[in-house]
Amino acid sequence: MRQLLHGLLPALALLLVGCSSLPQHGSGYTSGPSAEGIQEFTLDNGMKVIVRENHRAPVVVSQVWYRVGSSYEHPGITGISHALEHMMFKGTERHGQGEFSRIIAELGGRQNAFTGRDFTAYFQTLERSHLELALELEADRMRNLLLDEEEFLREIEVVKEERFLRTDDNPNAYTNEQFMAAAFRLNPYRIPIIGWLDDLENMTVADLRRWYDDYYAPNNAILVVAGDVQAKEVLAMAKRHFGPIAPREVPADKPRLEPPQEGERRLIVKRPAELPYLAMGYQVPVLRHAEAVWEPYALEVLASILSGGDSARFGRELERGEQIVAGASASYDPHTRHNSLLTLRAIPARGRDIDEVEAALRKQIQRLRDAPVTASELERVKAQVAASKVYELDSLFYQAMQIGMLETVGLDWQVGEQYLERIQGITAEQVQAVANKYLHDDALTVAILEPQPQSSTRPAREVQYDHRH
Repeated sequence: MRQLLHGLLPALALLLVGCSSLPQHGSGYTSGPSAEGIQEFTLDNGMKVIVRENHRAPVVVSQVWYRVGSSYEHPGITGISHALEHMMFKGTERHGQGEFSRIIAELGGRQNAFTGRDFTAYFQTLERSHLELALELEADRMRNLLLDEEEFLREIEVVKEERFLRTDDNPNAYTNEQFMAAAFRLNPYRIPIIGWLDDLENMTVADLRRWYDDYYAPNNAILVVAGDVQAKEVLAMAKRHFGPIAPREVPADKPRLEPPQEGERRLIVKRPAELPYLAMGYQVPVLRHAEAVWEPYALEVLASILSGGDSARFGRELERGEQIVAGASASYDPHTRHNSLLTLRAIPARGRDIDEVEAALRKQIQRLRDAPVTASELERVKAQVAASKVYELDSLFYQAMQIGMLETVGLDWQVGEQYLERIQGITAEQVQAVANKYLHDDALTVAILEPQPQSSTRPAREVQYDHRH
């Protein structure tokens, strides 16, 4: 199953590690800072290799991350990063179509890929002795992908069907897509990861070839390996298989800075649906661009005060208390390349209308602006952070994923080392300060789904799905 990642996962369980020094070993790479169980290297061709040793089970997770996703795209080729992800499973001269997936499956492993706004990643979970074969396969398709035109024409129909099922036929998802396009003018997060339909219909295999040649290079990639391995052995494997691949000149990334928003934006989306839906988003900074380093952490605590569990304000007061909403959430991700949104989403409870819901959410925001959050609320959020660290340690995949995500958005993986300390240091006054600084109407976009009568929409399409990964 191919996946799209519409944003980073909630970051309450980022990798927390302590630093130590690491001597260099041999030649053909440079070594960087390390932490307990983690070592970092850079091959001569610019490819970064990060290894997290964890010997609890004879299992290894291997992930190759490319610094390219929908935020690198522009009108005319939207969706190309995700389309190329599909084609990466279509074979090389050495390993034909479907052979990659077949080999991993025969070894008892699992493999897949996902595309996000800031990255594209490919991964395998295997018994430790099969790691080198996985790296060999990944190195082969990094440089030797076939990109057959007939196969592309079949696969782009699968991508279009994926768009229909996940977005066009899902009224809430369709509203979210329109919401993001309205919230931003230049910020590339206005581009849907799946791409606009017209761009998909006019995409060519030559477009994919240029994208592949531009971005699928070792100096634009990060190999993350976590599990029952020795870092020196992983480095040797990486040098054997990725080391011979020559670096390439990667296109310069344009800033595309969002101009200041100077007034509330509103849109109405009319789609066949059973229930109305509300999305509200405030323009906020992220860790890479914040004026003060504590602000993104305060915004994350703020979002958790509103909807971080059953005892948060939305659930306690709006859902179970006043029974205004059937469900409501607040979300914010500080670990992205570009500034983003703090977003509120809600569905009215039975007998309530969308205006009541919007008024209730606005009241909650005003409350954050008017008075500091309580000490008990702060303690609840901070306890959740500590608990999520314990959960993270149970997942090799999640540990590797956090490293890859931070690195691909331009944040060193060691930012995770500071996370718990930063969250624990946030005060009620700081939460109130970011609410007053950023959560105001001039930085707000509101999208409302107005349900239309259900009817047969588009004719059924006959599409052959590829379930190999």
